[in-house]
Amino acid sequence: IYGLMRALADAGVAVLMISSDMEEVIGVSDRIAVMHEGQISGILDKEQFSQENVLLLAVGKQPR
Repeated sequence: IYGLMRALADAGVAVLMISSDMEEVIGVSDRIAVMHEGQISGILDKEQFSQENVLLLAVGKQPR
């Protein structure tokens, strides 16, 4: 499935993946949108990916 997702993304297709597995999300994503209390609290680009940044956004704080 990851190969298909990557091929679609490389072809310019938007792929939305929803997961609570942080390692999975960080491993396959180009951008990560994090939600807190039903709202998007932030969007991280690949160079910003870290478990700390994802968790900070998940609790409503801004990454450093």
